[in-house]
Parts: sequence; C-alpha cells; structure tokens
Amino acid sequence: MQASWLGYFSDDVLERDRQKGPKGFQRGRGARDLNIPVIILGAGGHGRVVLDLLKSLGHEAAGFIDRNQVLWGQLIDGVPVIGGDDEILKKPPGEIRLAMGLGGVGDNRPRMSLYEMFCARGYLFPCFFHPSSIVSGTASTGGASMVMAGVVIQTGCIVGKNVIINTGALVDHDCSIGDHVHIAPGAVLSGGVTVGSGAHIGTGAVVIQNIHIGEDAVVAAGAVIVRDVSRGSVVMGVPGRER
Repeated sequence: MQASWLGYFSDDVLERDRQKGPKGFQRGRGARDLNIPVIILGAGGHGRVVLDLLKSLGHEAAGFIDRNQVLWGQLIDGVPVIGGDDEILKKPPGEIRLAMGLGGVGDNRPRMSLYEMFCARGYLFPCFFHPSSIVSGTASTGGASMVMAGVVIQTGCIVGKNVIINTGALVDHDCSIGDHVHIAPGAVLSGGVTVGSGAHIGTGAVVIQNIHIGEDAVVAAGAVIVRDVSRGSVVMGVPGRER
C-alpha cells in the first residue's frame, strides 16, 4: 500500500488504532487537521529533512522552534526560526500541530523529553509518511512518528510513538518497535525483530530475524546483529559484539 495518500494523522486517532493492534489505515482519516499550522521542533539537519517531508505532502511549516538563540529570526530553507519552547506555549494546543525535528545519534532522551513535555500540555504530534514510503495496510504506527523517503514497513509491524524510521530503512514483517526509537538511514530489520523503547539502530545496520534489541541500546552503523542485545548496551562490528 503506497503511503502517499496517508498524509498525516492526529496523535489521538493513531493511538486509538494502535491500542487495537495492527490495523489498516483508511483514506481521509485525519483530513480535518490538514489546514492546521505545523511547527517543527528543531532547526538542525533532521529538522530540515522533516521540512522537506512536509513539503512533499503539500503542507507548509509555520516555522521552526529551536533552543539555540543564535538561530532565532533566521530563515532556514525559507522558513523562519520563530524562537524557543516558549513560543509554542503561547499558542493554544488546538490551534497548531507539532512535528518532531530532533534527530540524534545514539541518545534519544532529548527527543523523548521534548515530546513528553508538549504532550503533557495537550499539544498533538501527527505522524507523517513520505509519499515514496510503502507501509502495509496491516501495520500500525503511534503518534509523532516519522516515516521518511524510501522506507518500507511490512505486514504486521507495530511502531510506537515518536519513532524515526529514517531514509531508506527496511522494516520487515511482524517487527515491533518501541517508543522513541531511531531507525537510521539504510538500516534493515528482518522479520520478527523487537526493538525496545529508546534504542538506536545505526546507519546501514542489519538485524537478522527474531532478534530482541533491548531498551536504550545502541547498534552502531554497519553492525550485523545475530544475537539478542541487552538493555543499554552498545554493539558494533560484524558480527555485532557488545563494547
């Protein structure tokens, strides 16, 4: 199923579907949000990729938010950096939607903290699916997740909240990906892989079938994982070994 028509979905709609288990998406769901302004959290490299994702779906970003005051007032790819977190809090939650633009390598805690802070104040993070991504009708995706260009998510997969499935990553059948995970560009998850909350799967890494990656673990770029990875560990090499 091509994801181009999925556009984006409200956090509440997606979470309701996720609680029911794997479920196909339906055309037009979330369309009521399409005209609500979107603000991107983070004006770095990943934030710019998110901006391109929005543009590919026909959405215009209202601005970036960034804690780096040097960027305030600047234009990034034609979109203004309007200030820090306080600029969001000036706007009622019902008037805007947020897009997570923080990336990160190996530490997903800043992204998790920012997501939880704004969710606690009632703000919604839609999911965004690049038009070139392919997402099975039996996969489900939690709120705030980003599915980038060239991604494939196969049948029976469950993706948590605030997850990045980055450019060209392949997620095969029946994988389970926890909240706040980053699957970096070109990574491959074979069938039945479980990735715990907060873990990072590095660029070009390969995980064979039915492996369990523990919470907050880091799989280095290019690693080949052939055995389970314990919580909080760092694994690198071919085959992957804990450092």
